[in-house]
Parts: sequence; structure tokens; C-alpha cells
Amino acid sequence: MGQKVLVIGSGAREHDIAHALLRGDSVSEVTVASGNPGMELDGIRTTQINESNHAAFISFMQHNQYDWAFVGPEVPLIEGLVDDFAAAGIKAFGPNKAAAQIEGSKDFAKQLMARHNIPTAQYRTFDNLEDSVAYVREHGAPIVVKADGLAAGKGVTVAMDVDTAITALDDIFIDHRFGKAGAKVVIEDFLEGQEFSLMSFVRGTEFWPMPISQDHKRAYDNDEGPNTGGMGAYSPVPQIGQDVIDTAIDTIVRPTVEAMAAEGTPFTGILYAGLIATADGPKVIEFNARFGDPETEVVLPKLTSDFGAAISAILDGGTPAFTWDSDNATLGVVLASNGYPVNVIKGAKIPSIPVDDTSHVYYAGVSNSDQGLVASSGRVLLIETTAPDLKSAQDKVYAIIDKLDTEGMFYRHDIGAKALK
Repeated sequence: MGQKVLVIGSGAREHDIAHALLRGDSVSEVTVASGNPGMELDGIRTTQINESNHAAFISFMQHNQYDWAFVGPEVPLIEGLVDDFAAAGIKAFGPNKAAAQIEGSKDFAKQLMARHNIPTAQYRTFDNLEDSVAYVREHGAPIVVKADGLAAGKGVTVAMDVDTAITALDDIFIDHRFGKAGAKVVIEDFLEGQEFSLMSFVRGTEFWPMPISQDHKRAYDNDEGPNTGGMGAYSPVPQIGQDVIDTAIDTIVRPTVEAMAAEGTPFTGILYAGLIATADGPKVIEFNARFGDPETEVVLPKLTSDFGAAISAILDGGTPAFTWDSDNATLGVVLASNGYPVNVIKGAKIPSIPVDDTSHVYYAGVSNSDQGLVASSGRVLLIETTAPDLKSAQDKVYAIIDKLDTEGMFYRHDIGAKALK
């Protein structure tokens, strides 16, 4: 019998994690809490437990003899779920509360980078409107304004002029758009270059990097519209050379995990480095303490080894084995509800999506209704394809999507275009 694993979360990222676990021989059963009904189409069990109900997770693990848990989203990590599991004698993959601060507070991350000379944009942190506006007026634009805490990928404004930056500060300090996440603000210099995501499996000072990917954050084609949690992604990223990746590993990933360990907050889990390839080399835009979404949905399909066996090995102090498909490209496109990310209009009917063994649908914001699955959130699902090259993967995914009835939803038509120019 293989292992039984509980995955915590409800989105397309957790659908992909569960799907990847079930592809290997080491895991025989996966339950996702709370999951979504789209996952059940892949034989994944779901159970309704609220992300903040740590006691219910512990009870579920103990009463159902689950071997370990994989914590997908940032909120339960930052709320200390891994600590509570550890106190109950339950193995869980993800950073503890102290280590998850690398995502939970941008100021914490920036200070860590400053102390250890990890390349990132120059910045200042402010806790009030007056000082932050004065700094923006003095510094000028372009400039980047970030709410300090968690804002579901929507707390960042890349301001190309001073007025836009001041509007973003008003949103944070006057309108309290991000609640407690906006008690402080980090204002950074604008960096020029191509962005890419470098995720690594980490245990203390040991780490195993994954293939890189590129996310598309803006809502609409040609990188227009508001920042979202991500509208699509692809891998590999041919315009980012291996030399840049090697430099990022040596100057960013390794020093960061070593710094976390040296400062008494050792990190175990997925360290997501959101990076930018500048003329001066790769620099950090942000760190996350978990898999990126939608990057996961184009990176994990490349995994050719047993995912569950590798995570077990990390948790048990062994040496994990990771092998990746380097021959093919993966590309994923998000279907989102109309109005996302500002005023989401829910309820769009989810069409039947024809996929084959080189494409997959990962469901995010869906629920059951009398008419079948309907959209229940901003990002609804992601369709991923694997093909010998990016152009083929792009052609293939849009051939699927363009035939669908997507009434009530929208998607970008240019995912992967930066790599194909």
C-alpha cells in the first residue's frame, strides 16, 4: 500500500500537487481540504475543512491514518499550521510560522536580503501616508509600491508616474484596501528586465531547484490592466540563459536558505523566488513560502520522478530524487471570471473541456450546481499543454480554448508571447 497524503488548499495549484502525487507509485490516496469538485474528476478526494481550523486538520490526519500533509497556500503557513502539526507529531511539508515570514512580510524579506547582500531593488519601508508620499515625490517614477503583508498577489503597483504611486498609497493607508496587510508599505526602485520564477524544494541549507517558468501577472493582453494572481505561465523560458539561472542559484537561492538557517528560522518547503534578469544580473522581486500559482501548473507536469517519494525523503532526512522532462515545453492559460480581479462576476457555466494525455485541466474556483460546474471565484481553471516546443504548446492550448463556450469568463491570448518574439 502506498502512502496517504492530505493536501491543504482549494485551487489549481493544489489540484496539480495532488495530481502529481497520484502519478507516482509511493502515494495511493490523496485528499485535498477543502479542494474543489473539479479535482474529483481526477479521482482526488476532497473534504470540507476550513483552512484556519488547525484542530480539524490534526483530527482528520489522526483518525484517517494519513502519513503526511502538504500545505499549499500561504495563509495557513503564516498562521503556523506546520507548527501545530509538529506539536501533534504529524509530518507536514511546508515552512513553519517563523520561516514563512519571508512571504508574510515584505519588510522581513527585504531586511534579510540587506543583511546578507542578496541582490534586490533598493527600498524604503513606511508606516504612514505622509512620509511615503514625500518619499515618492522626492524619488520620482517609475517606482514600485507594495503592501507589506499578504494581498493575494494584488498588493503591488508598478507606477510609471508619481500620481499612480500616490493613488496606490491612498488605497493602502486611507481606503485600507488590504486591511492589516497594508499597515506598512515597502517602496522599491523599479527594475528593468524579464521576470522569471525559480522555485526550489528546500530542507534547511539543502535545496533542489526546479525548472524555471514565467508568469503573466496582468489581467489583459500585452501586459495591460490590473495585477492579478497570474493569468498563465510557461516553461522553459528560453530568453533567460542557463548562466543567469546558475547565477541566481549561487547569489540568491543558496545565500537565502543559508541566511534563514543561520538566523534561527530554517526553511523547509517550497521557496519561490520571483526574479528579474537585469543588466546587473538577476535580482529578487519577491519571495514566496510556497508553490507559485499558476507556475506550479506548468512546472510539476515536467516532473518524471515520483513526487511523493521525494517529499517523503525530504521529510525523513533522506536524499530526494527529482528528474525533469527537458525535451518538452509546457504552457498554461487561466480562464477567469469576468471582472477579475476587481469586481468578480461569478456563476459562469464551465464547459466540457476536451483534453488528451498531453494536456490537462486544473480546476480552481468552481462549485457544483444543478447545471454542473460553475465559476465560484476569480480564477476558474487553467488548461495546460505539453508539446515539443513553446509555439506548439501555445498553438495547442489555444486550439482547445478557442473552441469552448467561455461566456462569463475571459483569458489572455498571448501567454508565452514574450518567448516567441
